[in-house]
Amino acid sequence: MSFAALAGFVVGALAVLFYRNQIEAPRRTVETDGVESGAALPQGVASVLAVLPSSAVVLDAHDRVLRASSAARAFGLVKGDRLMAAELLALARQVRRDGEIRESEIDVAGHKFGQETTNFAVRVAPLGTYGQVLVLAEDQTERRRVEAVRRDFVANVSHELKTPVGALSLLAETIQDAADDPEAVTRFAGRMQHEAARLNYLVQDLITLSRIQGAEPIPTPGQVSIDEAIHDAIDHCNTKAVAKDIALVSGGTEGLRIWGDDELLVTALRNLIDNAVAYSPEHTRVVVSVRPANDFVEISVSDQGIGIPEEALERIFERFFRVDAARSRATGGTGLGLAIVKHVAAAHAGEVSVWSKEGSGSTFTLRLPAFGGTAVAVPPSIPLETAK
Repeated sequence: MSFAALAGFVVGALAVLFYRNQIEAPRRTVETDGVESGAALPQGVASVLAVLPSSAVVLDAHDRVLRASSAARAFGLVKGDRLMAAELLALARQVRRDGEIRESEIDVAGHKFGQETTNFAVRVAPLGTYGQVLVLAEDQTERRRVEAVRRDFVANVSHELKTPVGALSLLAETIQDAADDPEAVTRFAGRMQHEAARLNYLVQDLITLSRIQGAEPIPTPGQVSIDEAIHDAIDHCNTKAVAKDIALVSGGTEGLRIWGDDELLVTALRNLIDNAVAYSPEHTRVVVSVRPANDFVEISVSDQGIGIPEEALERIFERFFRVDAARSRATGGTGLGLAIVKHVAAAHAGEVSVWSKEGSGSTFTLRLPAFGGTAVAVPPSIPLETAK
């Protein structure tokens, strides 16, 4: 049910309660500066307000708070018997004067979870004949943030898809025009293969990201051998590394295992190693190391590359964010690799962190819960399904 529909239902229900109470059990009223005001809330109104998920406030004829939900106080909308949001107070006074229900959106300085501002959809309605006013405020900060992320994602995907699709179209036309030049056809066909591969990587990464971005638990987890996952990831990346004479080295504690999805772990490690190779100079090395850390297993990927500027460290796990856009596109990067790593870590109830210094390389560390609750090495002779 939408906020407007819920608010309409609540206003109607409360209006019925007010009407019934005024007919069946008229209340005594008090005079304050010549204005008649209900001394208290009618029976049943407090119970309705108590079960509302929204922030709810009832004001008397003098703008004093008769009733406020815990949510309204938690968000800082109410302090003591006062409504603190000036915009809401102004709306309440307008509603009291003309009896018209009003809806609006307001931003309030954050009082919850460290938010800078909280956005509310509000509905203000008159109650009864004593000048009382009902204020309903629905926190929609998270919904607006998600909508903004979705808009940015669609815009970024559209932009990223346009580049290889446009290049393929242009190259196809060029080949058609150069049909009598075998050398040109061969050269442009190679370019088409490169752009087609880039498009394929982008689609695959989008599919992977859509599968895991909800941070939902893995549907069919199992024991995952860290050694095998690292071996598979290195095998995937070896061709690119050999082309740049970059050595891929693994080390650390062998026989460690986690509880999760082996395919997702290999995908995360492949993305980290691919990034390390792409941003490293020739004749260097990339090291993948493993170590136990109490209840966790830590897998680190270190390179001797260009490093990451300090101001970019907080953004590198964002979708489509690139430290060096030109280099990333030149190497066929989609800008989704680190976002996938972050979501894979979250899906395993773990986390990913980064240390980097410009000119000195970077180290990305996956920290994942160990199988069985303790990081203990298992001899390779023991099958996955029987290891305890």
